[in-house]
Amino acid sequence: MTERLFRYTRTQAIADSVLVDVSNMAKNAGIEFPVALTWSVWSRLVEVPDEVEGEHDEGDRLWDILTMFRIAASAKAQRSGQGLSFQLLVRDAKTEPLEVVTLKAHCGLGDAPDPVITIMMPDEV
Repeated sequence: MTERLFRYTRTQAIADSVLVDVSNMAKNAGIEFPVALTWSVWSRLVEVPDEVEGEHDEGDRLWDILTMFRIAASAKAQRSGQGLSFQLLVRDAKTEPLEVVTLKAHCGLGDAPDPVITIMMPDEV
């Protein structure tokens, strides 16, 4: 019996909208490697809920995620260890207080194989 191998590439994941490529804004935020968000991060934290329209747009919300990642990554560079979790404040409704959300980032090899960063929810792999 022959084993069947399947490889789902980062490029395919971006084409399928499983990952959202945010590398252009990441470069503007001072992040040198390509960055993608999982769809759950994008839909939960970047897309603006109807209740909060007018306060922040998607670009503002994405900038907040990338900035908090960059700050956490800079601090992490001063320490040793694996993995990177970081937090940010998010508004989900105009009347609700800001919510502290924890995200995690993984840096690994991409399709090339150059380093790439993926930002995801804590329960994602």
